[in-house]
Amino acid sequence: MRGTSRIPRSLLGALVGVTALLTTGTLAAPAGAAPAPAPDPGARSVTAAAQERARDFWTPQRMRDAAPLDLLDGQGARGSTPAKGAKATVAPTAPAAATDVGIQAFPNGGSQWTGGGAVVSTAGRVFFTYQGRTASCSGNAVTSANKSTVITAGHCVKMDGAWHTNWVFVPGYHDGQAPHGRWTASKTLATPQWTASEDINYDVGAAVVAPLGGRLLTDVVGGQGLAFNTGYNLRMYSFGFPAAAPYDGEKFIYCSGNTNRDFLLSDDHGMTCNMTGGSSGGPWFTQFNESTGTGLLSSVNSFKYNFFPNRMYGPYFGADAQNLYQAAQSS
Repeated sequence: MRGTSRIPRSLLGALVGVTALLTTGTLAAPAGAAPAPAPDPGARSVTAAAQERARDFWTPQRMRDAAPLDLLDGQGARGSTPAKGAKATVAPTAPAAATDVGIQAFPNGGSQWTGGGAVVSTAGRVFFTYQGRTASCSGNAVTSANKSTVITAGHCVKMDGAWHTNWVFVPGYHDGQAPHGRWTASKTLATPQWTASEDINYDVGAAVVAPLGGRLLTDVVGGQGLAFNTGYNLRMYSFGFPAAAPYDGEKFIYCSGNTNRDFLLSDDHGMTCNMTGGSSGGPWFTQFNESTGTGLLSSVNSFKYNFFPNRMYGPYFGADAQNLYQAAQSS
């Protein structure tokens, strides 16, 4: 997770900063020209040739070797207020059958998911190249008109002013394996506030993935529904693939509990959870059903304050997140 908008100078002396939970490795960037320039400031299109290179680049060993690197950057939220409006929801689509996973409990709210259900197939790891290094986040397939939309964090598609390259989504990832395939982005998008200034209140990103083997993403893995303008103080479930200690990126971890609004520098939801680097972009669900593994995606793993290591934050899904979703599903 990462907070990348700058703290006002008047607050720099009062705050330690936030913990960036992006995981990066040390592999060299693959050869090849960068994808074509984005058609607008909020999106980046990827050529077919670049998509093929990305799919080939992410071998099982390279996915396993994406080593964690937590960055302390002394940055935080601008404190702007996200737009609120009428509550809106999008129903889930039927997922593919999912297999169960083993259990392991971690302190401070993180446990390996054992419930099976739709979330095991719709959630996955995100891999990309960031500043010449391999990197990982998490993401989730959602119900969409194009059947090809993944929701993640804004910093999992663009960070430090540059769009990530070699972007792939691996639903159901485990042990370096891609049981449902490696889905390459044909387009990545973020909210305009994230694109312009990396405002932590709007740390929401999306990707439109290309067909794989002649099939569309949610026809293969299903898609979770979404909810916007839900309000605060909700019971929520958070999922992801944390890769920094005590995790290793190979386990599908979740936290659950009552959330509340951040009282410091953002307008985000907050939850007790110790997930670490690599979990960024993983889904937060309201109305989550443990029996079916389905819920309404209402936020994503975004950042932590480094003085609250067991408290995680996710952006409020208001009008701007809803507009981003609409733009992605219509692409």
